[in-house]
Amino acid sequence: MDIYCVMGNPVEHSRSPWIHARFAALTGQTLDYGRRLAPIADFIGTVAAFRVDPAGTARGCNVTVPFKFEAAALAQHLTPRAALAGAVNVLSFRDDGVHGDNSDGIGLVNDIVRNAGVTPAGRELLLLGAGGAAAGVLGPLLEAGPRRIVVANRTLAKAATLVQRHAALALRHHVQLEARALETIDGTFDLLVNGTASSLSGGEVPVDASVLKPGALAIDMMYGPAAAGFLAWARMHGAVPRDGLGMLVEQAAEAFEAWRGVRPPAAQVLAELRAIVDA
Repeated sequence: MDIYCVMGNPVEHSRSPWIHARFAALTGQTLDYGRRLAPIADFIGTVAAFRVDPAGTARGCNVTVPFKFEAAALAQHLTPRAALAGAVNVLSFRDDGVHGDNSDGIGLVNDIVRNAGVTPAGRELLLLGAGGAAAGVLGPLLEAGPRRIVVANRTLAKAATLVQRHAALALRHHVQLEARALETIDGTFDLLVNGTASSLSGGEVPVDASVLKPGALAIDMMYGPAAAGFLAWARMHGAVPRDGLGMLVEQAAEAFEAWRGVRPPAAQVLAELRAIVDA
C-alpha cells in the first residue's frame, strides 16, 4: 500500500485525510493517507520514521505549521516556486531523493479565481504576515497580475526580506510590491489575505478595517472555528468573508496530482467538504 500523511503540530484538526480519501475514491487510486504529529524539536526524525513505516511504502507527505521552512531544508530537490518561497508543504519521496514543492500559493489563487469568482489582475492586494504561509503564496499571487501587493508584518524587516526575494518576479509581472509594518499600511484594498497566526492563536485581526474597500474579498488561510473571528470581522465591515477551506482543497489537488499523476475533481470535493463543515 502506498501511504501518505499530513505532518504538523498541531495536526489533529486537519481535514487533509478526508480530502485525499475522496480524491482517491473519485479517481480510482489505492492509497492510505493519515495524520502524523511531529514533536516541535523533531520534524526530521518524524519524517525519517514515516519513510520506514512497515504499514506501507511512504510516497509523500503534506507539511503544515510550523515545519514548512524545515521541510524546505530537508528536500534535496526543490521546484522553482518552492525555492522562491523558501518553504515547502509537499514532500515526495522518490528514487533520487526527497523532492519539495509548495502548492499553497497556486491553491490560494485557484480558490480565488475558480471558487470565489474574483480575478486578482489589476487589483490592490494586502497580504498580512511574512512567515511560511505568506512566503508560500506570494509568488503565485504576483503571477496572477494584481496592480499592487503590500506585504505587512509586525516585524518590518521580515516583510522586507520576503519582498526583496520576490522583487524580480514582481518586476516581470509589472506588480508594485512593497513591505510595510502593520501600523503603517496606507490605502484601501480589493483583496485581503490573512497569512498570520492570529486566527490560530485566537487573537484579533492584526489590521484596522479601514484597509478594506467596500465589498473587498477578505480571506483567512485558516478554516473552521479558528477562522470564525476573522470571518465575522470581515462581514461586520462590509467585506466578503472567505475561509481557507477552498485553498486547502485546491492545494491538496496540486499535491495529489504530483503524487499520483491524475487531477482530482477539486470543486466537487470542496462542495462536499463545505456541506460537512457547515452542517
